[in-house]
Formats: sequence, C-alpha cells, structure tokens
Amino acid sequence: MKILTTDPVREPRKIFYKRAVVDLKSGSVTYEDVPCRNLEDVLGGFGRSFQDLAARHITRAYCDENPLIVNTGLLTGSRAMTGMRTYFSGYSPIKAPQKGAPAAIWSAASGKFGAKFKWTGLDELVFENRAEKPVYVVIREGRSGPLVELKSADHLRGLFTHDKIMRLQKEYADAHFAAIGPAGENWEEVLMGAIACSTENQLRSGEDKSRFAGRGGMGSLMGYKNVLALVAQSKDKLAAPSDEVKRVNLNVIKGGSSLRLQPVSRGGGGGTWGAYDVMQPFHAVPVNNFRPQGNDLPEKLFRENVEKDYHIKSEACFRCGITCHNNIHERNADGSAGRFLAKFDYEPLNLLGTNLGIHDAGQAAALIHLCDNFGMDAISLGVTLSYLLSYNARHPEKPLLNGATFGDFPKIKELVERTGRGQYPEIGQGSMRLAQSTGEPAYAYQVKGLELAAYQPETNPGYAWAIAGGHMSMGTYGMLIREGKTDLDSWVQAITDDKLQIVGFDMIGLCKFFDIAKGIGTEMVRTCLRSEHGLEVSAADLRTAVRRAFLRGLVLELRQGYTREEYTLPAEMFDDPNPHLKVPRIGTREFFQELSERVWAVFEEELDEFLQEVGAAE
Repeated sequence: MKILTTDPVREPRKIFYKRAVVDLKSGSVTYEDVPCRNLEDVLGGFGRSFQDLAARHITRAYCDENPLIVNTGLLTGSRAMTGMRTYFSGYSPIKAPQKGAPAAIWSAASGKFGAKFKWTGLDELVFENRAEKPVYVVIREGRSGPLVELKSADHLRGLFTHDKIMRLQKEYADAHFAAIGPAGENWEEVLMGAIACSTENQLRSGEDKSRFAGRGGMGSLMGYKNVLALVAQSKDKLAAPSDEVKRVNLNVIKGGSSLRLQPVSRGGGGGTWGAYDVMQPFHAVPVNNFRPQGNDLPEKLFRENVEKDYHIKSEACFRCGITCHNNIHERNADGSAGRFLAKFDYEPLNLLGTNLGIHDAGQAAALIHLCDNFGMDAISLGVTLSYLLSYNARHPEKPLLNGATFGDFPKIKELVERTGRGQYPEIGQGSMRLAQSTGEPAYAYQVKGLELAAYQPETNPGYAWAIAGGHMSMGTYGMLIREGKTDLDSWVQAITDDKLQIVGFDMIGLCKFFDIAKGIGTEMVRTCLRSEHGLEVSAADLRTAVRRAFLRGLVLELRQGYTREEYTLPAEMFDDPNPHLKVPRIGTREFFQELSERVWAVFEEELDEFLQEVGAAE
C-alpha cells in the first residue's frame, strides 16, 4: 500500500491499495493504485470487498458478473504475530435466502500464501468473467510492481488440493500457493468448494498440511471461473520486529486470549480441540446431527484418549508462537511419528467425527483427509452429511443415496468421496437445499443457507445474525457455557455490539487468536498499526469501522432477499428440546422472539445509511 498520511480516519484517500483486475475471458490484466474510501477500505479484507460487492446486483452466483475478489488485510505479511490471512470474497453459491439472490460472503485462510501475495506488491486481485479453459494464475514481484500472468492448468485438472500445490512447487521456487480440488472443479454439483492455501510445514515435509478458506463455497466460485490455482512468488520481506511489536507478540502468546489454544505441554488446552473437554460436562458436544445423548461417547475423541494410539504434534503457522495446530500421525513401534493422517481442529473433528456417529480417531482422520484433499468446507460437508444420516435413521424403509446411517464408516466414506467427485449433488448442494427436497427442514442445522459450526444452537442464539458463519462472524458461541449468560440484556448487548467485533480480524489480516475475546479495537492493534505503517487510529475508530462493515454485510443480506423470518434457528431446537443438555434453556421460541425484536430494534437505528448505500446497486 502507498500511505501518504498518518490519519486514515480523516484522510483515507491519501492511502492507496494496489489492485489488479483480471479479465479471464480476454486474458487482459489492468493495474491501479486505488484511493481508499474509508477506514474499512484501509483495513482491507471483507471490509473493502463488501463495499465493492454491494455495487453489483447479482441474481445468480454462477455468472460472469459475479467477481472473485482475493485480498489481504493491512497487517497481512507484517511483523505482527498471526498476520498472514488471505480473504476470498464473492456472491456465494451455497449461502442464499429461501427465495432470492445469492448472499455476499468471504472466506479466510492462514498459511503463508497471504504474506507472499502481499510481498509481491499486490493488495487485491479481482477476477472478472470466466476463462474458456482451465488456468492457474501467477502473481510475481516485478521490478516496477506486481505482475499477474495466466497459464494453462491442463496438467492440474482433477488433482487433489495437496497434489496441485506440490506439483506447482516444483515449478516455482520461493512461492506459496492456493488451489481448489476436484470438488471446486465440479462446481455445478458441489456448492461447498474450499480453497487450500499452502504452509511452510507442508512444502517442507511434503505432507498435506494446508490451511483452508472453506466457508461459503469460494472454491466452487473459483472453479466456475476455471481458475484452478494461484501462485504468489516473492522474496520474504520480514525484518526484525520493533520493540513495540515484540512486546505485543509476547502478550499474544502470554495473554489471556490465546492461552487455552496453546499446547498442553505449555499449560494450554491443545488448540480448538480442547473444546471437547469444555463442552462435554454439559453434554453440549454435537452428536448424531446435533442431538447429544447424555453419554460419554464424545470422550473417545478427547486428546488424552487419542494419544494412546496416535502420535500428536502441536505445530504452528508461519512465525506464530500460539502453536494451536494438532497434527495426527500414526505411531511407530518406537513411539515416534509415522504417516501423517490429518490436522485435528474442533470443527472438522466433531462434524466429520462425533456428529456423524464416528468415535474412532483413525476413521475421523480419514474423513478429514478426504474432505481436505477433495477441497470441501468441512463444516458444510459434515452438517449436510449428518442431516442425511438423520433422515435415513427416520426413514429406514426408504433411505437416501447409499442408505448410510450414523457410525457406518465405510458408507460415510463413500458419501464423502462421491460428493467430492460431483457424483452426489444432493450432498454437494448443502443441507438447506437437501432439506427442501425432502420436505423435512426442521432438523437441517443451517442458518440462512449456511451450515452451523459445531456448537449447539441451544447455546448460541447469536448464530441467527452472523453474516459469514456462526463462529467466524458472531463471537457468542461461548456465552452460555463459558460465561453463564442467560439474560436478554447480555445477549442483546453481545449480538449488537461486543461480540460482532470478532469480524474485525477478517478485515485487518490477523488471525482471531490474536485476541479473540476483544476484536481489533485494542491497544495491541493500535501499536502494530503505528509501528508497521505509521498510522494513528483510536480503539474507538477501529470498533466503529468493524461495526460499519458488519452492518453493511447485514444490510447486503436483506437486499439479496432475506426476510426477517429467516434470521432464526433450526426448528427442532424449539419444538423438540433435547433433555440431555445440561445448560439453562434459553432456546425457547419465547426467548428468541423477544431477543429478535430487541436486536432488530437496535440495528434499525443505524441501517438506513447502509440501505441507501447498497440499494444503489439495484
């Protein structure tokens, strides 16, 4: 970025980001230094891309007018710990209202691709139209600026995500990669395609340890555009951090927000996997399509039980000291790590394990491995599968597809494989559409067309107002179990103010684990902006920019056709309460109705400005 001011709030137009627009139909590339419109533009990520998406009225996700926007945040590639995020934005193939146009969405990924992308000198890459034949895109650091080139991807067609990345590594030194898998290539049948971004560990070890931009089907949109992979080639550009950033980075590791995510050996909970231990005492770990049974089955996938038979390595992203990843290997006879199996994070482990009735770590690892290599969103895939299994359990006389039921690993594995190849569009289209076809939507665990993360909706009514998936864009998932909040005042305040601040991390380029409890409106972030870019921004201005970006996203949903009635939770939660959940019951229609009225009353006071802004596209 070109920064000609210290005041991005009052003088955003003195800050320019480098954008390349690729016309995939003609192959032409145009470059521009674009002045920022506001602080959201300066921060980047979806805060910028949603403003551009709002300027287009898109009625079908798969059309030439729907762009795929690839960008970074202001602190991507910086010396601030966790500053490595890449964002992929567009109108989603999978997230959509019951009757209306596709919803705008973004998906975020870690790995080193984002930093390499930023170091080429490019801040944003916009793909317009569609290539006639499969291509991959090379972004290079040129002598006078970034260079973007399209190349034939015939040799990449049909390969798994990891195989695409390793094939490209042989051709491009000092580069990192983003790739779709067979699922994204079968975009007509699979709406939940993900984008795999390479990691240092992956390129060094040859093991498939990608990070994923999964939510919202951006890998399927990339597949529709006939772009199979991206290559970002640049020298690393990281000097030693300043003393101020050093102190921030140390605080990220030793402060309260990331402690529970750190390795067990350092006193942490062992990454997000530790959510099993936190939630199981309440019987709130999703089992068999979000119906916990009040037993100890989830404990079979506790870390302490898995490591009896497998070798677990806690590892980190590029230049990150949190070390939240848990990579699972077979255990050799001497106790050392054998063949790599999968990365265990809470969401894929639960939704492709426990919630499918799979309680064996090796089987769960196999499903996660397949999901990653076919390039699908583990959340959308897992929840759609669990809906199908639940339907089959309810209709044993006439089951769907191969008749799989909970715990039937061979048949569930077949479902994953055939979905990834585009052979089971019933699953690839997601749970909302599958439930519409069966006429039984009550137990489809989705909100606004996007599958729920692995937290019981009984514990998180905030899901209804999330704009990009419950746990990514509305940080209310721990309010009941961790914080014990049961009163309406607390929930209204959280949804309309405090907990929506989590989306700020998907603007600025930092991982949410930088300070997941507070968002980006903190002294730590202010220090990084001052040290890395010479910018002076108050915490209040950061919070205001995040709120504006969130409200813009909310209004954009309404413009695309969502009704207020669609801001709700799965009907089964209201109509068939689970007696095994050991939590206060706030998941009643009465509680939710009053919560909804009060939340909308707060938001309505601020929506007019954004309604006028996004309405201009019509």
